[in-house]
Amino acid sequence: MTRLLASVRNVDEAMRAAAGGADFIDLKEPAAGALGGLPPATIAAVVQALRQSGCTLPISATIGDLPAAPLAPVLQQVRAVAACGVDYVKVGVLRGPGDLALLQALAGCGAAVVPVFVADHGLDADALRLACGLGFPALMLDTADKAAGSLFDVMADAELRGFVHAARDAGALAGLAGALRLQHLPQLQALAPDFAGFRSALCAGSRAGTLDPQRLQALARALREPLLVA
Repeated sequence: MTRLLASVRNVDEAMRAAAGGADFIDLKEPAAGALGGLPPATIAAVVQALRQSGCTLPISATIGDLPAAPLAPVLQQVRAVAACGVDYVKVGVLRGPGDLALLQALAGCGAAVVPVFVADHGLDADALRLACGLGFPALMLDTADKAAGSLFDVMADAELRGFVHAARDAGALAGLAGALRLQHLPQLQALAPDFAGFRSALCAGSRAGTLDPQRLQALARALREPLLVA
């Protein structure tokens, strides 16, 4: 079953997501970009609140939309986010110069990093091949331009299936995200990633708005129900 990763921005949203059926709690600031980062103090406060409530769900957090080079600021932010007590640190990987060096550095930084490949301009096959050999716990695909459509608008199902299989063959969890909504569930079911990330579908207005518990609960129920796929 594909599990639900809910992106939240504060303690209140995190508690709603945990109570509403999310399988992963993902910390980010949607108003600051696709992988907008929260201040470390906010991340630490959310982790503390969840753990004190008895929640044992995996928690991830992004470092923000940082360029691949220079590497030092990226690794510094990875360490700062990891120190907040999250289980996974998500780092965006843009296709282009520096992506291979970034992956190598992330693999050796000592934190449980999840590379998030930004798919708007396609996926670098060499970068994916390298990432699959570096022992990351999970690999994700996401999009940067949420207004341009969903992940399914920028990548073909065959490409997405190849990504999921490559991650699984490497012993990593495979995650898909990128303006996903309820209508995409049949395609997600056919691809069967280990988890799917949602933010836009969980908000009544824009993804920068407030998380709606009813939308989250409906999506969680739908993910758990068998769907008929043609």
